[in-house]
Amino acid sequence: MQILKSIFRYLNSRYTKIQLLIMLVIIVFAFFISDSNIFARLGYDSKIRELNNQISYYRDKTVEDKKKLEELESDKDHIEKFARENYLMKKENEDVFIIE
Repeated sequence: MQILKSIFRYLNSRYTKIQLLIMLVIIVFAFFISDSNIFARLGYDSKIRELNNQISYYRDKTVEDKKKLEELESDKDHIEKFARENYLMKKENEDVFIIE
């Protein structure tokens, strides 16, 4: 409490009450009322973190998909396996049973 009193005395001796009021209005406007206030800034930071997480997820997914693509391009057996597993394709005279 003593620190606040000394700060108030210093400000009161250095600035007039009108100057202090104008500074207070500017600070309140800048931090709470304007479009780029503290609450909007916190929301933007949260959105940035979320988007960065999405970027890292999709980068990892891209690497994984590239590996699958290289695997599919390298061997015919892999293409057949992929088609059977993902698109339920089958050869003639063959029955496919789906167990869930």
